[in-house]
Amino acid sequence: MLMTLGPIQFEVQPFNATDYDHAHEASFAEKPVVGASPPLEWVGEGPETWAIHARLFPHRFGGLGDLKKLHQARASGRPQYLMRGDGALMGWVVIERVTERSTYLDGNGIGRVIDIDIAVRRSSGPSNGSYFAVFSGLFT
Repeated sequence: MLMTLGPIQFEVQPFNATDYDHAHEASFAEKPVVGASPPLEWVGEGPETWAIHARLFPHRFGGLGDLKKLHQARASGRPQYLMRGDGALMGWVVIERVTERSTYLDGNGIGRVIDIDIAVRRSSGPSNGSYFAVFSGLFT
């Protein structure tokens, strides 16, 4: 397993996470002053985000069902748990955006190669504190 995002397990096949970016930010308040550069006051941590890049080869390995689950998880608006394949706990995130790019379309319009970009942002977790609440309704 390469990574897990909620109900989706990224593996070499069928749903392959090819790479990801991880960004941390700090927030500063700018204080205007006359005749000098404005001093910056640190006000806390800013957003922590990940951009996960994945690739599907649906004709060879399948994976369209996992893509549907990913869209359902995003549409639910519920936080999902992110974990790296080595067991490192990345924490709760919300899925902000999923972008698909299909190439080499077959006769039914399904891409032989589908590149997926997933944007997630750190979240405080589910409101009731239960990991299993995140999956309610996804598999019905």
